[in-house]
Amino acid sequence: METVINNTQISKDFDKKSIVVSREFNAPVEEVWQAYTDPKILDQWWGPSPWRAETKHMDFRVGGYWLYVMIGPQGEKQWGRMNYLAIDRYKSFEAEDEFCDENGKLNAELPVSKTQMVFTKTKTGTKADFIMTYSTEADLEKIVDMGFEQGISICMDQLEKLLEK
Repeated sequence: METVINNTQISKDFDKKSIVVSREFNAPVEEVWQAYTDPKILDQWWGPSPWRAETKHMDFRVGGYWLYVMIGPQGEKQWGRMNYLAIDRYKSFEAEDEFCDENGKLNAELPVSKTQMVFTKTKTGTKADFIMTYSTEADLEKIVDMGFEQGISICMDQLEKLLEK
């Protein structure tokens, strides 16, 4: 099942328990890569407005992790952690993406995804593919029900505006 929101393509495959988010940016691979791997830049676009992201810790290397909080307009907080499993500079990285508490402890009530980010040079810039795979179809459904598609498309719009500067 495929959806396009603005320029963000979102494909859900419930049989494979996966969701793929694709967006092309008019920017070189190195800039798009940096936007996904530098916490000072990530904090500017990762939280879907009116939410915002704030990094507590980032160690972008295999075995490292990114611990961040998304802060809502009324001060509500949703913590997340990406554990980096593999990195191929300017091409891709793999991570385990999970909800957690402020200390990085897993929130077992919310789904965990195996995530791969793939960056591909195009004629006009860079295509970024965000591939998430879940353990169960119910986990994928839960993420979709939480508003993932709307949230990630807002984030992609924010990233595009940031890269235009």
